[in-house]
Amino acid sequence: MRLLLISDTHLPKRAKALPSPLLDEVPRADVVVHAGDWVDTATLDLLEDRARRLIGVYGNNDGPELRARLPEVAYAELDGVRLGVVHETGPAQGRERRCADRYPDLDVLVFGHSHIPWDSTADERLRLLNPGSPTDRRRQPYCTYMTARVAKGRLTEVELHRLPHRR
Repeated sequence: MRLLLISDTHLPKRAKALPSPLLDEVPRADVVVHAGDWVDTATLDLLEDRARRLIGVYGNNDGPELRARLPEVAYAELDGVRLGVVHETGPAQGRERRCADRYPDLDVLVFGHSHIPWDSTADERLRLLNPGSPTDRRRQPYCTYMTARVAKGRLTEVELHRLPHRR
C-alpha cells in the first residue's frame, strides 16, 4: 500500500495551486494523508475527488467549513499499521516523549504545523513523520512532501521529496 503524506498546503495564500509533481502522485497513492492547514475547501474537494482514500485533519489556520468536514485527530488501520494524523504536536523539544505518551496505541503519527520535515521514532515504536509543506518552505531550502509504503504491519520506504522552486 502506497501512502502520500502532505501538510500545510495553505492554498491559495501560499501558492495558487498544488504543485504538479505532487498532484501526479495522488493517483499513484492508495491513501493520501493531509495533516491540516488546508486553508481552502477547494483543496479538500480536489483531493477527495482524486484520491482513492483520503485521511485528513484540520489545522489551526482552517476555518469553520473545514472544521465541520474534518476531525482534529484522525485514526486508521492500514494493513496492520495503526496510523494517527494530527496537525500540531507542540515544540520540537520533547516531541517524542509527548507523542509517545499521548498516542500509546499508534505505530505512526503524521503531523504538520511547522513546515519542517521530521522523521523520528519515540520509544522504539512510534514513528513520527512531518512531510513539511509543498507550498511554503519557510526557513527550509525546499518545499516538500513524503511517500511511504505499508505492508504486513510495517511502514517502509519513507521518502522525503523535494519540489522544484516555483518561478
